[in-house]
Amino acid sequence: MESIEVVVGRIGKPHGIRGEVTVDVRSDEPDRRFHPGAVLRAAPPRGSDFPHATLTVEGARWHQSVLLLAFEEIPDRNAAEAARGVVLHATVDAEERPEDPDEFYDHQLIGLAAVDLDGTPLGEVTGLVHGAQDLLRLRTVAGREALVPFVTALVPEVDLDGGRVVIADRPGLVAPAPDEDQGDAGEGSGL
Repeated sequence: MESIEVVVGRIGKPHGIRGEVTVDVRSDEPDRRFHPGAVLRAAPPRGSDFPHATLTVEGARWHQSVLLLAFEEIPDRNAAEAARGVVLHATVDAEERPEDPDEFYDHQLIGLAAVDLDGTPLGEVTGLVHGAQDLLRLRTVAGREALVPFVTALVPEVDLDGGRVVIADRPGLVAPAPDEDQGDAGEGSGL
């Protein structure tokens, strides 16, 4: 089976003096990704001299809705401070699916055909933009980029087996809005 790498978190500030760090979780399944013994690839920020290519989770706990991790390679606060900004990657089976059937990994969506409710091609999913509201990034059939809020009202169906996402397109969302300048009824009327 093929495996891929996914970003699961980013190390934040140290917590305490024993090497624990806060983690900005980038996974919907933190218990699955950050269990003791999990080995994660560590990608330090540009200009960092962080010495480890991988980190092994020694312990994980929640503190006031913040995930705290202890790593075998980070023994104290100084090492934890040096790890700030490190992006954590996990290797997953490409066929693995989230436990919730209404959730998807980015790699599952990228490359899917985007069609409207009638099945008319709109383009292809080229990526996702994560934030307060996740967005599907599409390359339209006209070759331009469009961003579609990834909500059920606008994306009512994701068919991984069929290789497509259905988008309830609205004027100007994916397909261009109708030209508003097609004859002004008031022009030349003397009003």
